[in-house]
Amino acid sequence: MTEGYVHPDFGSVAAVFDRVLASARRGGGAVCVYHRGERVADMWGGDRNPEGDPWDADTIVCSFSTTKGVASTALHVLADRGLVDYDAAVACYWPEFAANGKERITVRQVMSHEAGLHGIRGLVDHSSRMLDWEHMVAALAAAEPAFEPGSANAYHGITYGWLAGEIVRRVSGKSIGAFVQAEIADPLGAGGLFIGVPDSERGRAARLMRWPRLLAWGGTAAAGLWFPPTRDVIDALLPVDLHPAIWAEEALAAEIPGAAGAFDARSLARMYAALSCGGSIDGAYLVSPGTVAAMGAVQNRRRDRVLQVPIVWRLGYHTIFTTAGVARHAFGHYGYLGSGAWCDPSRELAVAYVTNRTTTLDYTPLLRLGGAAVRAADRRR
Repeated sequence: MTEGYVHPDFGSVAAVFDRVLASARRGGGAVCVYHRGERVADMWGGDRNPEGDPWDADTIVCSFSTTKGVASTALHVLADRGLVDYDAAVACYWPEFAANGKERITVRQVMSHEAGLHGIRGLVDHSSRMLDWEHMVAALAAAEPAFEPGSANAYHGITYGWLAGEIVRRVSGKSIGAFVQAEIADPLGAGGLFIGVPDSERGRAARLMRWPRLLAWGGTAAAGLWFPPTRDVIDALLPVDLHPAIWAEEALAAEIPGAAGAFDARSLARMYAALSCGGSIDGAYLVSPGTVAAMGAVQNRRRDRVLQVPIVWRLGYHTIFTTAGVARHAFGHYGYLGSGAWCDPSRELAVAYVTNRTTTLDYTPLLRLGGAAVRAADRRR
């Protein structure tokens, strides 16, 4: 079932991936690993849609909150260029944001999930509004924080993307999707990074295989999400009417940088590989080593109000868990339904996994793949 390449030193990653595919009744995915700037594993397999079409090397798939890591990287690129100051008020770049007591919220607080703007209920009267960038940023600009910014952290599960993305747009003059293409994907030769999939690339997209069981989160049963063929609930922060508009086909084309980017594993891994090597790879510069250090610096260790456990937030990323333990110097972002990507600069290691296996919140494959990669990198020292 598996195609692709693996370096002999990382054969354990291939073994884990083989087991992941073998354990799935339906669906597929891809994994890619870089070590010391070298692509040491690049594998894919399984089905990319219910019709049984095979997963290809360049198949992309909606990867949910994995998108936050890409959006955060875009914001760091601007900071590296001196165009964004982490400790400046968001309103310096986005004046309308100052409304309702938000004039002192900083970029750092947004990226650390400390802005108090995590709730999406009440921001939209219908889920189709989430396809409308202007509506969402206007709603967030007018919103009042749920708590004193900086006093707590609460996972901005969906709203984060518009907050970070609008800062990128105000500073660069480009939408977040256009910025990612021009300033990250193109320089790195990463042809599978999309926040907003153009029509020309739509044929590469995998579909989720089925609708998993309805989740009740925080005691609140939310309505189902639909994305062909079906979709389950993400979390209690989403509006109760979230079917079917937001996860219909048009969501692929929309820019929803908190939850709906579409990627292949190879491109995600290449972006994080550059970060794992100090911000550059194969002569392509992304950010400086100093900015990489800022990206991975711990911002808070409090229990997260939404996720109910300490996430150990970095600047736009979270701590990384694997079956080899916590990678203390690593940072990245996992996505709903089990995708994820991250880097560990201390090991010069980057790992990415994407899938259409709708297994709700089962991160076991990602944790096992990460553990195998960590152990293989440590043996190589």
